[in-house]
Amino acid sequence: MMVKLKDPQRTVFRCPARFRVLVAGRRFGKTYLAAVELCRAAWRPGRLAWYVAPTLKQGKRIAWRLLKELTREYWVARPNETDLRIELVTGGVICVRGADNYDSLRGDGLDFLVLDEYASMAPQAWREVLRPALADRQGRALFIGTPHGFNHFYNLYQKAKDEPHWARFQFTTEQGGNVSRAELEEASHELDTRTYNQEFHAQFESLTSGRVYHAFDEEENVKQQSYDPDRPIFWSLDFNRNPACSIIGQRQGEYVGILKELFLPDSNTWETCEAFLTSTRGWCELAQFDLVRRAKKPLEVYIYGDPAGDQQHSSAVRTDWQIVKDFFGRHPELYRPVYRVRGSHPPVKDRVNCVNARLCNHAGDRNLKVDPSCKQLIEDFRQVHWKTDADGVSTFELDKRSDPRRTHLSDALGYMIHAEFGMRAKAGEMPGFIG
Repeated sequence: MMVKLKDPQRTVFRCPARFRVLVAGRRFGKTYLAAVELCRAAWRPGRLAWYVAPTLKQGKRIAWRLLKELTREYWVARPNETDLRIELVTGGVICVRGADNYDSLRGDGLDFLVLDEYASMAPQAWREVLRPALADRQGRALFIGTPHGFNHFYNLYQKAKDEPHWARFQFTTEQGGNVSRAELEEASHELDTRTYNQEFHAQFESLTSGRVYHAFDEEENVKQQSYDPDRPIFWSLDFNRNPACSIIGQRQGEYVGILKELFLPDSNTWETCEAFLTSTRGWCELAQFDLVRRAKKPLEVYIYGDPAGDQQHSSAVRTDWQIVKDFFGRHPELYRPVYRVRGSHPPVKDRVNCVNARLCNHAGDRNLKVDPSCKQLIEDFRQVHWKTDADGVSTFELDKRSDPRRTHLSDALGYMIHAEFGMRAKAGEMPGFIG
């Protein structure tokens, strides 16, 4: 079996410690290293080595094909695609498992174990099931992953510093040698500093504690914005009822300027549409004259917002998005709408990370400015915090209860920012737009 490890991977591979913890940036080559480690561990008769991912589905998607490619010449028979099990002619066995139902993993004694993306697993999977499975064979373990805040993976990394038979390693994405500097430079413009440091520098960052929009600087991000009649506008809506919230702005390349906010206590989508008409009618009058139609050109409006607005409410005859489309249907002479609404909700943390990256990215660019008149949006940036559980531990949820006025305008903005500036996804992962 011919394998080629790069210097940082080889450093981990050669370490004799029984328990090793590898913290590394995205695309470092962690999964390839894990596969090579599993092949080595299962090379002798009677050896059993497991690759464990947060879920079985993830394990199959991430490692199964690679493991089959590396071991193809040494199969006893074709791998078991149901049990995700490879039997080698050397007498060893490699299996892929998921930690989501960790009680089902009890029973087997293990010689070697890889826990991939350990930060996303329940720590009980290791303590209660997998650690005991190594006991009778004096098995070894390799924990690998990218940081995910100051959670149990961080605690394990700290433990490995001083415990006997433990070793720890930390490498950046660039040190892995699989991602070009040009790609990292591009990512530095897409991500805020905390997220970039976590994902590519493999640093432990507190992304879900304290203030949500940590990149906001009032002196830098609050500037008077002027309407440009030569550019379209965008309107992004959060279909809350009290208050009903939406924001109006313009985009120029990477730059986003917020011109107005609509913050309507105890209101509805009909009234929000009328408020939009009142706020933008003057801009329609500034539109250029269309010589063919012999009338002013309609104002082009890009529309974003909450995908849940397409759901039927029990007390409503029409959905929120139907009401919005009816509104624009009544005013074809004023507006030309272009709908850019996602088919499903983006994860909250992804949406927040995108907004923070506009407020200030890792390269130091501030590509989101808010007019001083948008007082409620500014208060969102100042005050919205992450929700904590009963033990005071931060979650991936926004605190919407402390002040019912908060989160809605920043949510509305987040829908637009994520739709246009979301991190590039692998093919098939990004939901499409609905029209």
